[in-house]
Amino acid sequence: MASRLASRLLLRRPAAVLSLLQSSRHARHFSTQLLEGAPRLPKPTCERYFLRNASPYQIWSRSFASENGDLVEAVVPFMGESVTDGTLANFLKSMHLPLSVIQVVNVYAPDMLFAAEPGDRVEADEAIAQIETDKVTIDVSSPEAGVIEKFIASEGDTVTPGTKIAVISKSAAPSEAHVAPSEETSQKETPPPPPPEKPKVEAKSPKVESVKPQASKLASPSEPQLPPKERERRVSMPRLRKRIANRLKDSQNTFALLTTFNEVDMTNLMKLRTDYKDEFVKKHGVKLGLMSCFVKAAVSALQNQPIVNAVIDGDDIIYRDYIDVSVAVGTSKGLVVPVIRDTEGMNFADIEKGINSLAKKATEGALSIDEMAGGTFTISNGGVYGSLISTPIINPPQSAILGMHSIVQRPVVVDGSILARPMMYLALTYDHRLIDGREAVLFLRRIKDVVEDPRRLLLDI
Repeated sequence: MASRLASRLLLRRPAAVLSLLQSSRHARHFSTQLLEGAPRLPKPTCERYFLRNASPYQIWSRSFASENGDLVEAVVPFMGESVTDGTLANFLKSMHLPLSVIQVVNVYAPDMLFAAEPGDRVEADEAIAQIETDKVTIDVSSPEAGVIEKFIASEGDTVTPGTKIAVISKSAAPSEAHVAPSEETSQKETPPPPPPEKPKVEAKSPKVESVKPQASKLASPSEPQLPPKERERRVSMPRLRKRIANRLKDSQNTFALLTTFNEVDMTNLMKLRTDYKDEFVKKHGVKLGLMSCFVKAAVSALQNQPIVNAVIDGDDIIYRDYIDVSVAVGTSKGLVVPVIRDTEGMNFADIEKGINSLAKKATEGALSIDEMAGGTFTISNGGVYGSLISTPIINPPQSAILGMHSIVQRPVVVDGSILARPMMYLALTYDHRLIDGREAVLFLRRIKDVVEDPRRLLLDI
């Protein structure tokens, strides 16, 4: 019944079919199976799709394969040793009405002269989609230059390496859909519909008083008024955000978290930076920031208190003789923690270059799995956002994290005098199962001493 109705609609009212097709944003193919006795185009395949928002009928379709073998497929690339799947976050390109749909329409409605509107043009190795994993966002690139023929997967799908995402036609050329002049002329000659009559304003009814009991009921204090659901939006949580949430909650459930605080006078470090910033840039090509000094101070403190650089593994304690510092970087998609490796052998310039490179990749979403794997200690600088004080959460499976905060001018006592000094609060959150308060306080005290007098790093005292 439905197929006969659709057949009559296509043969008798091609304009209605065109409107139906144009209303379907994700239409892939148009059906020839609905047209009884109609000639079939060569080499059909058996893929079936549903034209969304097109009609109340499900229109099953046949796609028509290219005879010259010019179709190539874009697939999900390898995502890393520890990553088995990801979520198709979004398409960076779009696909319009495919050629196979237009072929069917032109066969059965030639007077409409409807031309194909292929998808976006892509170049070789150009990103056409993004895959979100637990740690990074990975691009799916086009293997060849051409035009997008169709999308195989949908946004929100879980995909694995090798999954087909899209089909690209190497020989297709972009063009725009158009309608024959006769159709446009007939539309122009059609007189506009008369303006709708204004509704008559009814006379005010004296029965307004009957609404008062209902209004008083709605205003009852026993029934609080909630915002309407139309003012709320429900969206799927990104895969990266899910991973962050799970790791932070696991940290709270696993570790015996305890935070100790101290404050540091930034006067000498800021003066050192002001005195040598121009020469530092001239020689090393990067600016001298505060983070490099805190990384060097953390390295010194970790060497003095190696238990902070250790980790619990079952009934064992693993001591690391290397120091890989994770630096927390906030991005629009969430918090990522790239790792600067072997910091014990780096100078200030090496650390600054490493931080700048990783921060740029994090902002562009170009960090690899290897650049975020591992790490023995984390530094998080909430001061760049104006945070005065906080209690950071340990980044598993590490045992401690240092929180930096904003620099604020505060009155302090210096040699018996009250002076205004640039002060920063420091916070060290640690796993109390492994690290005692004594080691934690001595660790934080070492960082304070080195930052307040950077010459200690040169003299190793």
